[in-house]
Formats: sequence, structure tokens, C-alpha cells
Amino acid sequence: MFERLRVADERDLQRFLAAPDLPALDAAAVARAHADASWLLLAGDAVVARCSLWWTAAPRYLDHQVGLLGHYGAVSERAAAELLRLACAELASQGCTLVIGPMDGSTSQRYRFVTERGAEAPFFLEPENPDAYPRQLVSAGFTPLAQYYSSLQDSLEVRDPRLPDIAAHLAAEGVGIRPLDLDCFDTELRRIYMVVAPSFSANFLATPIAEDEFIEQYAQVRPYVRPELVLLAEREGETIGFMFVLPDWLQAQRGEAVTTVIVKTLAVAPAYAGRSLATLLSARVQDAARQLGYKRAIHALMHERNTSRRISSHFAGHIIRRYTLFARPVAGTP
Repeated sequence: MFERLRVADERDLQRFLAAPDLPALDAAAVARAHADASWLLLAGDAVVARCSLWWTAAPRYLDHQVGLLGHYGAVSERAAAELLRLACAELASQGCTLVIGPMDGSTSQRYRFVTERGAEAPFFLEPENPDAYPRQLVSAGFTPLAQYYSSLQDSLEVRDPRLPDIAAHLAAEGVGIRPLDLDCFDTELRRIYMVVAPSFSANFLATPIAEDEFIEQYAQVRPYVRPELVLLAEREGETIGFMFVLPDWLQAQRGEAVTTVIVKTLAVAPAYAGRSLATLLSARVQDAARQLGYKRAIHALMHERNTSRRISSHFAGHIIRRYTLFARPVAGTP
């Protein structure tokens, strides 16, 4: 038998964050996620499973009352089954009709499981999970809700023949593109946020992210930023698009030369959607990366229907990894 323990104090929280047999969690990220409840499953003194649940500020999906399952981990199928029964029962008791996971509170936090690894090594800031975790959800009745991909561009020498016309047209409209000013990082992030807030609002399962939270998240990667790889598009002093690209620092941790960049975020103001600004930003970043000596680019964590997948295909990207977000109906489903 397992003991169920709802996290209620600092001691419980420390066990939740650093259970020896489960992936470690970042304390600041857990605090930002504002879970409605967090649970531990114990076998004696050992933590054998954990999760957090959200229901008061979950995203909308169809006519469902959504509950979220995140901060997930379990050391065995048996522990996973018990934890997931507990999670689904609690969310049903809160009026939820559909459980979605893994999602640590919102799409601005960590979510999705790696479900097809391929041969390419993990890359910087990529979500990671034991292969057993998706199987555990499937065994508990969860099915895929959405699929995501990362694609690799093997060469930065690829050229899109449309670019000269695109660049000339946007320049004639007064659009300029410049690199990030790292000395004014917080100010630059506030400019970027003005694009993020409206452009991401229509994304699948998106919920609003506060400006201060956005800045706090991106401030964590400041030591890894090369400003030449972060571009802002502006017109008449207004930021209308940006592209945030980072070197793949996991290559350095493996003792390899850093030859790859990671396309983390690309966004364009809604008024400029469909005007090829994203394509131009991608091309300019590719040029900058090539001049800095990088050889490849990974277009990371794209939704199966996302515009960024089409942009990746223009630069000859091919899929290297697949990820899945799961869901399961619970009692009271319409």
C-alpha cells in the first residue's frame, strides 16, 4: 500500500522537489506555476510518485472544464496507476471533465512528453522525461491530444529565393531588423513581450502570461544569449516581431564543439502576420549564425499545425524528435 501525502509545508515541498528516484524540479519554476494542489505518493519513507494539479486557472478546451496534471514522476507502473487515479479523482471532484498533461500549469511552463527520440542527442532547454512516463499515462487511459515536433536544419547555407523580394518590400514599409541590446536586456524583453502577449494568445491551450513572469523566465537564459542571434523587427519605434535563438550549450557540456543553434521563439505582431516577416527574421538569424561559425539549426518544439513548421520546411528542416500532450476524460464529461 502507498501513503498519499498532500504537500502542506516546507518539509513536504523539499521532498517534492528533490525525490531521489525522480527527476529534480526547479524550486523557482514550481513556485511560478502556482499549483492548486501537489501530491506525493510514499512507500515507507521513499517518494515513489508525485504530481501537481491545477483547476482554477486552467486553459479552455472545447466545452470542457479542464484540469491539468504536471510536475509528474513515478518510479513504477503500480505507483503511477495509484497516483493517476488520485489525480483524476481530485480533478473530477473539482468539477473538471478533462485532464490534460503533462503541463506544469500553463504552456509558458514545461509541458509535453518526449515520445519519439530519434537518433539526435538532446538539445539545450529541451524537455526530458523517462520513456516510461508516456506509457504510464497511456496505461491510465490517457490518449494523445496534440503532437509536437523538433526539426533539424543540417546546413545554414540554404537560401529561400523569395528573400530579396520580401526584404525589399518590408524595407519599403519602414521595417528594420536589429540585434538585441544585451546591456538593456530587461528593456528589450519588455519590447518583446508586447509582441508575445497578442501573438501567442491564439496558440493551442494558451493562457495569458504576465509581463513580469515573462521577463523572469527569459532572464534565466541571459548568460547563454549571443545577442547577434536574437533579432527584433521594428517599425516607427514599435517592435513588431522577434526571433530568439540560442547556441546549443548541451553540446559544450558533452565536450563537443558548439555547432548548432536552437530556434526557441519566433513571433510576429498580428498586424504583420502573413507578410513574410517571420521568414525574413529566420533568414537573417541563419545568416548571423553562419557568420558566427555555426553549422546547423534546430527548430524546437513546434505544434503540428504551427506556422513555424512551414518556415522550417523552407530551410530544409527534417523531424528529429516528437512530443505528445495527453488527455483523459473524467467523471462528468459532457
